[in-house]
Amino acid sequence: AAALHSGALVAFPTETVYGLGADATNESAVAHIYSVKGRPADHPLIVHIGQLSQLDQWAIDIPEYAKKLATKFWPGPMTLILKRSEIAGDFITGGQDTVGLRVPSDPIALALIQEFEKHSNSAVAAPSANRFGQVSPTSSADVQDELGSYLSKDDQILDGGNSSIGIESTIIDCTKLRPVVLRNGFVTKEDIESELG
Repeated sequence: AAALHSGALVAFPTETVYGLGADATNESAVAHIYSVKGRPADHPLIVHIGQLSQLDQWAIDIPEYAKKLATKFWPGPMTLILKRSEIAGDFITGGQDTVGLRVPSDPIALALIQEFEKHSNSAVAAPSANRFGQVSPTSSADVQDELGSYLSKDDQILDGGNSSIGIESTIIDCTKLRPVVLRNGFVTKEDIESELG
């Protein structure tokens, strides 16, 4: 958490895949993520928050169905796309007026994010910890192999063993009257339908 606070990157385990995290309000730290990954600047990052109550800090005009999904599936492998609040800068959202938010369930990820939130008015922006276009990592060794030579000396990799799910989170667009699945993942269309009717 101190490393994030200082502007460094921290690769950390989640239940889906390993993420490469930075302070979501620190533009230069987030730029370092894009540089390490070789990721195009117009590709938005997912903001990882420590609990459901942080949702209102990062998003506005949140529909009731999105709150229902968050209550049911967070912490867990689901990302919600919502209209962004002012704290979610262009450098996080790829210049879009929406932001992706998720509460991971991996205990190391949650502990890291919650500890960081205690000492900042921020959250952790984190795409998968791999070079752009490559396979997402499911262990700290994968991250070291792929990104070790691109990381700075202050950046850190947390070893939490293998990711329990191993595929990326389900992404759901919650900016319309009905939810739209943008990326399939562990939370299925059937899960969403059964929760929302």
